[in-house]
Amino acid sequence: MAKPPLILVVDDESHIVHVLSVKLQKAGFDVLCAMDGQAALQSALQDTPDLIITDYQMPLLNGSDLCEALLHNEATRSTPVVMLTARSHSISESDAHATNIKAMIGKPFSPREVLKKVHELLGMAPGTEVAKAS
Repeated sequence: MAKPPLILVVDDESHIVHVLSVKLQKAGFDVLCAMDGQAALQSALQDTPDLIITDYQMPLLNGSDLCEALLHNEATRSTPVVMLTARSHSISESDAHATNIKAMIGKPFSPREVLKKVHELLGMAPGTEVAKAS
């Protein structure tokens, strides 16, 4: 049986990381968590997630800088990214495309909306539960 997709969740607000990781795990995904952009980069380079959900505004490396750094590594160059942003922050479409940001979701957000976007970006039907490897 195939291994479940690995999702890296990055946010400096622990409650957001917790809510998203629980939602994703209940849907059958494997989840890694990081509380800042630098820790996220190290995790992504070590574990090569299938998708990254990151906040824009974080300490050490912001979400945009994280995405740019991911482009400089062969293993993470094509990893799709979902960017969570406060309403006051925006990223141009060309910057998003250049850094592999596939979706922007404004805060506050619905965890269900994020899960739907994860399914879409991984080519899975919405609501699909991931079969765990035995």
